[in-house]
Amino acid sequence: MLQWTVAGSGARFALFVHHDDAAREFAYDRTDKLQQFDKGWDEAVAKGWTVVSMKNDWKTVFPPAK
Repeated sequence: MLQWTVAGSGARFALFVHHDDAAREFAYDRTDKLQQFDKGWDEAVAKGWTVVSMKNDWKTVFPPAK
């Protein structure tokens, strides 16, 4: 999806989310066999996409239920 997003002309923004907060959401990393996180991470870094950490960069992952 990010490859398609950045392929067009004009301003583009690619955001790669690192799911690293097991306390608030499912966590997986480079060694996870099902998610293939390593391929996405490597491409994000190589292509200069923005990478954010759910654990370190987001104050709220899911808002409290009302």
